[in-house]
Amino acid sequence: MSDLDISITQQATIAALHKGEAAIPMRGWLARQAAINYEVEHAIADEDPYSFWADKAAAIEWHRPWSDVLHFDPPNHRWFVGGQLNATVNCVDRHVHSDRRNKAALIWVGEDGDERTYTYNRLYREMNRFANALKRLGVAKGDRVILYMPLTPEGIIAMLACARIGAIHSVVYAGMGHAALRTRIEDAGARVVVCSDFTYRRGKATALKPIVDEAVRDLAFVDHVIVHRRGSRPGDAPVTFTSEREKDFYDIQQGRDIHCPPEMVEADHPLFILYTSGTTGTPKGVVHATGGYLVGVNYLSKAFFQIQERDIYWSTSDIGWVVGHSFIVYGPMSIGATVFCREGAPDYPSADVTWEICERFGVNVMFTAPTAVRMWMSHGAEAPAKYDLGRLRLMACAGEPLNPEAHRWAQQHLVGQGNGMVVDNWWQTEIAAPVIGTLPTFEARPGKAGKAMPGARLAVVNRDGSPVADGEGGLLVIRFPLPYMLTTVWNDHARYEAYWQQVPGCYSAGDVAVRDRDGYIAVLGRADDVLNVAGHRIGTADIEGSLIRHPAVAESAVVGLPDPIKGERIRAYVVVRAGVATGPGLIASLKDHVREDLGGIATPADIEVRATLPKTRSGKIVRRALKAEALGHDPGDLSTLAD
Repeated sequence: MSDLDISITQQATIAALHKGEAAIPMRGWLARQAAINYEVEHAIADEDPYSFWADKAAAIEWHRPWSDVLHFDPPNHRWFVGGQLNATVNCVDRHVHSDRRNKAALIWVGEDGDERTYTYNRLYREMNRFANALKRLGVAKGDRVILYMPLTPEGIIAMLACARIGAIHSVVYAGMGHAALRTRIEDAGARVVVCSDFTYRRGKATALKPIVDEAVRDLAFVDHVIVHRRGSRPGDAPVTFTSEREKDFYDIQQGRDIHCPPEMVEADHPLFILYTSGTTGTPKGVVHATGGYLVGVNYLSKAFFQIQERDIYWSTSDIGWVVGHSFIVYGPMSIGATVFCREGAPDYPSADVTWEICERFGVNVMFTAPTAVRMWMSHGAEAPAKYDLGRLRLMACAGEPLNPEAHRWAQQHLVGQGNGMVVDNWWQTEIAAPVIGTLPTFEARPGKAGKAMPGARLAVVNRDGSPVADGEGGLLVIRFPLPYMLTTVWNDHARYEAYWQQVPGCYSAGDVAVRDRDGYIAVLGRADDVLNVAGHRIGTADIEGSLIRHPAVAESAVVGLPDPIKGERIRAYVVVRAGVATGPGLIASLKDHVREDLGGIATPADIEVRATLPKTRSGKIVRRALKAEALGHDPGDLSTLAD
């Protein structure tokens, strides 16, 4: 019997899984062209992971060969020791020097219909021009550069330009507020911030530069703020520069400066830092090393996502998240595919827009979030039925659990006119590519993410590390490192080590999972206080801290409640200071405060003012009592409450 305090909703999910649902059979034509033989690959990786990953590293171009596959001194791991490489040589140069030179590398569409196409040759030149501009500003190997940019070609070019010169980029989602942005700039010690003036969504422009202005106002160590001015549209306020450190994205480039020698880095040199929410309220700067990361995303792009060089591949994610790093930029470009991306909402300006695009561009593989699938489902099957989706052979979903109803609806209405495959998979910011997934050679079992990917030694265990019985909930752990998992937490290696200390000798993913007798794993949600709203991980401590910073609030608590579209929605409870008047104005003020502080994704859907919050005798807020009350469920043992 598991010793975990599994949540009410997780218990309900386990009960539903025990009832069982009919599996979705594999599609024969997909199975025939599968990139790997799962059983063979899994057996090889299980028997000798060193040889397995050495073989996968052969697909990468190395400037200097590595001498050792792995140095593992638990919990520290270094992959491809002694090797040198550059990520952009693998993602751009080797295609430019082949018959893929004039092949489309990137097709970008704006929400207003604006379209741009970049061949690998054009991408090479644009990347190098900006890389040289960064070098002239003093950016060098190991320097950190914050990118606060929406999903635009310039954002992708800025990422590649940093990698070109060995600088470490850290992309901050262009929807976070100034406090969240400032924290990340400070933690990274970034001397350069690159931003766009606006982002566009649902026909509205959101100004980004004022957020950057506020974030860097008193940060004297920030030498340069580079602004990509997109040009004003009717109603947009013109962007003006107010500081000597502000520079125009294109003005600092030189037209003929199209060659920049790649900076060769050690395999364990950080490629990027990506911040993720934690239970302490302080974001964690997850560090991914160049060599192991690139080997992993190159392999999984082919082995799991089945992306082929001739494909049009579309991820509906954003470069602000790990999906955008691994499977918009570095993964598919390392194999020479054509990446399609679009800025904007997937159902704006109409419910048809995603499917019109799939037909027009002939999209073959799509990666999206369960939230998007549920949103399309809410619009009905009429929209996709209008278009020829026969080329869309594979749709992969990740970021949050894919509920069986949405899985079956997408399988019936979205992929290959019913002949394609919808596949689930699971991973996280700390592990930059799938570790659990359903391959086209498997039958899909709705509600379950799939089986362990080759090389991933997974287990579902109690807190002491002992395996739980099949069908019981436990902690999901990894018993042996993967090349594409984090190597440290920036400026806080002890926080990295904590991943390996929660369960002795294992990396703990922080999620509750259940495994069936055939090896299929369902990931049920977080075991800590991190919410998952539309695939975005948000720490409860982040939101609670923001609410407490409001002058009216004395105490706060945040819980996640089920949401039919987003998976979870945020509900907040606050105790106000003496003399504060309550009412709609206060609630609106609190929501505006969180929105400005942390961004729209962290804004509570509901806020309730209370006289007190349930606490233990030691003063700890008992959030499960609030959640159970909101759901109308039994809160369980409340004997530890102070009152």
